[in-house]
Amino acid sequence: MIHGLSRSRHWEYDHHVVPPISSSATFRLDSVERGAQGFIDFAHDSGDHHDLIYIYDRLDEPTRGMLEENLASAEGGAVALCFASGMAAISGVIHCLLQSGDHLVTHHVLYGCTYSLFTNWLPRHGIRVNFENLTDMAALRRSITPQTRVVYFETPVNPDMTLIDIESVRNVVDECNEARQANERIHVVVDNTFATPHCQRPIEYGADIVCHSLTKGIGGFGTDIGGVVIGPQEIRNQLLLYRKDFGGILSPKAAWATLVYGLPSLATRMVNYQKTAHHVARFLANHPKVEKVLYPGLSSFPQFDLAKKQMRDSKGRFAPGSMLYFVLKGADPDGRHGREFVNYVAQNAYSICLAVSLGQIKTLIECPFSMTHSALPPDEMAKHGVVPGGIRLSCGLEDWEDIVADLKAALDAV
Repeated sequence: MIHGLSRSRHWEYDHHVVPPISSSATFRLDSVERGAQGFIDFAHDSGDHHDLIYIYDRLDEPTRGMLEENLASAEGGAVALCFASGMAAISGVIHCLLQSGDHLVTHHVLYGCTYSLFTNWLPRHGIRVNFENLTDMAALRRSITPQTRVVYFETPVNPDMTLIDIESVRNVVDECNEARQANERIHVVVDNTFATPHCQRPIEYGADIVCHSLTKGIGGFGTDIGGVVIGPQEIRNQLLLYRKDFGGILSPKAAWATLVYGLPSLATRMVNYQKTAHHVARFLANHPKVEKVLYPGLSSFPQFDLAKKQMRDSKGRFAPGSMLYFVLKGADPDGRHGREFVNYVAQNAYSICLAVSLGQIKTLIECPFSMTHSALPPDEMAKHGVVPGGIRLSCGLEDWEDIVADLKAALDAV
C-alpha cells in the first residue's frame, strides 16, 4: 500500500517517488483514427495490450487508474473501479448486477443511505428487496428465491458492529448456485468500509465483490469523498459503462489524495486506531454508567470467535478495527440520555468531534439512530439493537488517554 505496484499501464512513472497527478478533463488526440480506436477499446476486453488511449476524464484517466490498480491489489481482486462517493459505488454495482424482476437479499441493519437506495429507488425499477438476519444461515436460505441475484451486507455492520460470517454466506449461496445457469447465479457483495482491507479482505472468504467508501478509513484524512468497487474481471466493462453514462466519476484530485496519502498510510493508521480502540472499549466496558460496549476486539463481544477468524491483517494478526458502539445505562426510550452525553462531548471535549463519517485521524462521535441511520424505520432499528441512545465512536490518532479523559468527563456530567 505504500509503494503500490512497481509498474502501471496507466502511466509510466517509474522515476517519480510520488505519482503524478493529471488535471485535464480532455486529452489531445493525434488523429481521428486514434480517437476512434479509443472509443472501440473503451469497456472492451480485446486482449490487445497497446497503450491506453485517453479521450475524456469521465471515461478513464491515469491518476484514477493508478489508484484502482492499488486498491484491487489491496483487496485481492482482479479489477477496481472508482466512483465519486461510496454510495455511487454501491449504486453502480447493484444496478449492474440487478434488473427489473430480480430480487436482492440484505441484512436487516444497513447504513441509512444504503437502506434508502434499497427501499426508495430499487422498487421503482421493479427490483424486490428482502431484509433478513444474515447471521442466521437458515433465514438466508429461506429468503432466497429463483429471482435472487445478490446477497448484500456490511461486516462489521454499521453501526452495531454485528459480524456476518462471509464464508458461511458463501457456502449457502454456492448451494443455491449449483443448479443455476451462469446468468442466474447469485453474487455476494460486501461493504468492507468499517474494516478496510487492512483488517479484512472479504474476497479471501468467498465474496464476489467488495465495495468501500474511500472517504472513510482508506482516505483517512476527511478531505475527499470517493468510493470503489473491487471484484472479478467480468464486472469491469459493465461498471465502466455505468460510470460513463451515470457520471459518478471520482475526480483525479480526489484519486491522487487517496493514492498518495490515504492508502499508503492505512496500515500505520489502523494499527494505532486499534490500540486506542482497545483502551477506549475497555474503559467504557468497566464504567458503571455504561450498559454495553460492542467492539470486536473485546473478549466479551458476542461474536468474538468469528471476529478472530475473519478480521485479520495481511500477516494473519487479529485486526478488530477502530469502530465501537455503546449504550449508557438508564437510557430513556427517546434517547435523551445518550444525546445529552454526546452534546456534552460536542461542547466540551478537545479530542473528540461530533461529526458523521469515520476512519479519520480525528476521533468522531455520533448518534446513529437520529443521524446516519435515520432513514431506517425507528421500530425496526430498536428491534435490532440500534436504540435511540446508542452512540457510535470512530477512534482516531489522538492519545488514548486524552480520549478517555474526555469520555470520563462526559460520563461524570450526565
